[in-house]
Amino acid sequence: MDFEVDSMSSRKNTSVKCSNCGARLVVPPQARTICCAACRATTNVGRSRDPVRQAVGIVKAVVLNICSSISSLSSSSWSSGSSSYGYPTMGQPSSFPRVRGKKRAVLVGISYAGRRYELKGTVNDVNCMRYMLTERFGFPAECILVLTGTEFLHGAKSNTIVPNLRAAMRWLVSGCVAGDSLVFHFSGHGVQRLDSSGDEMDGFDEALCPLDFESNGTIMDDEINDTLVRPLRRGVKLHALVDACHSGTVLDLPYLCRLSR
Repeated sequence: MDFEVDSMSSRKNTSVKCSNCGARLVVPPQARTICCAACRATTNVGRSRDPVRQAVGIVKAVVLNICSSISSLSSSSWSSGSSSYGYPTMGQPSSFPRVRGKKRAVLVGISYAGRRYELKGTVNDVNCMRYMLTERFGFPAECILVLTGTEFLHGAKSNTIVPNLRAAMRWLVSGCVAGDSLVFHFSGHGVQRLDSSGDEMDGFDEALCPLDFESNGTIMDDEINDTLVRPLRRGVKLHALVDACHSGTVLDLPYLCRLSR
């Protein structure tokens, strides 16, 4: 299997101690309160830096880290083969656009508007990423699936968002063949959960937080790996950019990349 995965947290996060148990908590940008994953207590925090400057920094970081690698994808040539993990190719969700072309992307930006943990700049991240992929790297607009707020419900068979995000990830890898270039971008909240399967060295699973995660749950790293990584055929390249807390191993890969600051 040949693929590249970049997982990064381009925002400059601060940290505070939990007001109840004293655990160190990483504070997402623009957050005014944060919930401790260990004791569930809520801690008040200060305001973060200006969202416009934050958005500019995000775009610069994204461009510097992926421009050179994505630009070479269209010229890559690989031999075809079955999934390295033996997983069958998953069917395309009927509620999403027909998969076509060698380049496609799923771009997710969640602001959690009106919540105490609201983020600013996440939707702008997606808009900037979509512009860069279409204008600079030749991704067809119809092959880019954007999920931001109300767009989560567009064409969905369910009135909840978690199933729709899962379907979007399946859509991204559905029918992939050698030479395809896939991009998964997530800008939002990430959390850690106690590992129940015993496969995490640090005892914690990482997870992404969809808009309705409080009522419908998070998407765990084990599931993300099963959905996005295992179905990849030989010669398919996946670039995953996850701008969230605890995103370093959110694809549950056997290695960890630490970017120089």
